[in-house]
Amino acid sequence: MTKENYISYEDSGVSIDANDRMVERISKSVKETFSKRVIGLENGFAGLFQLNEEGKPKYENPVLVSCTDGVGTKIIIAQEVNRFDSVGIDLVAMSVNDMIVQGAEPLFFLDYLAVNKLDPERIAEMVEGVAAGCKLANCALIGGETAEMPDVYRKDEFDMAGFAVGVVERDRIITGADVKEGDIILGLASTGVHSNGFSLIRHICFKQQKYNVNDTPELLNGKTVGDALLEPTKIYVRSVVSAINKFPKEMPIHAMAHITGGGLVGNIPRVLAKNCDAQIIKDTWPKHDIFNFLQQEGPVAEEEMYRVFNMGIGYVLVVAPEHADQTASTLKEAGEEVYTIGKVTKGTGKVVLK
Repeated sequence: MTKENYISYEDSGVSIDANDRMVERISKSVKETFSKRVIGLENGFAGLFQLNEEGKPKYENPVLVSCTDGVGTKIIIAQEVNRFDSVGIDLVAMSVNDMIVQGAEPLFFLDYLAVNKLDPERIAEMVEGVAAGCKLANCALIGGETAEMPDVYRKDEFDMAGFAVGVVERDRIITGADVKEGDIILGLASTGVHSNGFSLIRHICFKQQKYNVNDTPELLNGKTVGDALLEPTKIYVRSVVSAINKFPKEMPIHAMAHITGGGLVGNIPRVLAKNCDAQIIKDTWPKHDIFNFLQQEGPVAEEEMYRVFNMGIGYVLVVAPEHADQTASTLKEAGEEVYTIGKVTKGTGKVVLK
């Protein structure tokens, strides 16, 4: 048999050389996320991370906290716009924002990318976005996997998943058990729709209204549809962790919620006591143009909008009233737009929108 008769892995649709080029390109951006707690292991098969810095014990009774998530069908918009950096930030945000709800600080992150064909430039753009998200979340990107699967994904299709590990002192875990009547509810502004509700969004924008990602509808005030929808999910780690650390002995932050799928009405009840309601006053924060656009173009009932989208509030803290102003000030100093959006009342464990 001559050399010309042999087949290679690349003939089946998988390129080892392309993977090597991609790894070489992303190496710098990945290493920029490392802290002193990352243990370097050249050509290792796993990432290594030490809980305490050498000679500097940090935790007395540490509990590891883990999260995993994806970006959902927002990746289809990225595909159509041919821009892949922002979805990497989304990927990190969806896990680390969940993690800090329990009072944890993120330690490290891993990503998984699955593609039809490995395009080194495109994959590098995604991973560089993940690295940018890790920097915002103050965590290290210590590992990942890129799978080239031409028989599973069609041309240009891809999917991504992320995995985060963090830590919290056992006696500092925030569970929502301390929520009580009179607590103040603080809301942190979102940057847009974040990474939820995209099946409805795509139905409205592209199936029903036939918009192109480059269109600039009047309601979006100069933004293209694609840019408005690809605005990355806000990462709240640094500001929320700084607010938690403001109270080293007591914990006046009684509960927190990351406002993802289900909106305010679906996520806040997860941290409410059964005998409490969260009374939310809808006109206490500004709404982004994108929500007005989606509601009118649907049209979508207001009740449904609040059930699907964050409506401008991406993260919520339930705080003892005597510490609400101090907590809000700390969050503002960390760069957040903070709004007092409601209070806890007697009830049955639900959100009441007013």
